[in-house]
Amino acid sequence: MNDYLLSVLLGVVEGLTEFLPVSSTAHLRISEALLHIPIGVQACSVAGDPAACMQNVAYWKMYTIVIQLGAILALCLLFMGRIIEFIRTFPKGESGNRTIWNHPISLTLIAFAFTSGPALLLKKLISKNLENLQTIAWALLIGGIVMWVVDAYTVRYEAGIADVEEMSLWQGIWVGLCQTTSAVFPGTSRSMSTIAAGQIVGLTRSAALEFSFLLSIPTMIAATGWDMWKEVLHPSHAEAGELFTPLVMTKERWIVLLIGMLVSFVVALGVVEWFLQWVRRHGLVLFALYRIALAILLLTIGKSLLGSS
Repeated sequence: MNDYLLSVLLGVVEGLTEFLPVSSTAHLRISEALLHIPIGVQACSVAGDPAACMQNVAYWKMYTIVIQLGAILALCLLFMGRIIEFIRTFPKGESGNRTIWNHPISLTLIAFAFTSGPALLLKKLISKNLENLQTIAWALLIGGIVMWVVDAYTVRYEAGIADVEEMSLWQGIWVGLCQTTSAVFPGTSRSMSTIAAGQIVGLTRSAALEFSFLLSIPTMIAATGWDMWKEVLHPSHAEAGELFTPLVMTKERWIVLLIGMLVSFVVALGVVEWFLQWVRRHGLVLFALYRIALAILLLTIGKSLLGSS
């Protein structure tokens, strides 16, 4: 299968799963393993050309992160009206009772700061876990159980905070800290961690979902921007030992990356609104069950897919 078709398939996977609480990173990594795309440096230990193999590993590792920008741009387009309204009412809010510390824009940026700080400190662990499908499987399983329990318990008080304009500063900080788990343990799902965190501190499903979407915008733009800057624009800043040679972006690689971003953008446009309506009506149990089933499958199919990682 050529790289262009691979990118279309991976773009569909990304667009379908980015905003669902099932982990787009996990699904991209599983798809890459099934399609025999090298996802870890151990794949190069027996390669005939280790330098070329490491180039391939570095490229697809970068691709897995940067492709998410397409889905995030789709979210920005769909939420443009809401974002403009937040900007227009900053800092007092629509009801006039907000401050510079608890306006939705402020809470989003504060939560982002409490996510990015720990994530930067743990970037080596994050990189290692991104290659490990077994770690991803356990994150899917544990995250699915947590999401099921939290959603089942908190649905009892759906009269909680129903609008992000009613959130407090400490609630924003809490959600930001919890989002760090999805960065450190791929498979946890950024969407799952932020929605569950919001529900735990009294947000309704709708409010938790909206804040999850808002927080994903700076988080994913920063993540994709950093990886692009580090690996492509300034490869000398890559972690020591990651590459035998700096990542070289050929014309074909740029086209493959852009195809994936475009496909994920289009697919995500059709997924977000459906997901909003589903969660408001039915909750998150279906996604929890799916995560648990997928994790069990990954943990029982043996080394044919998981390898030694």
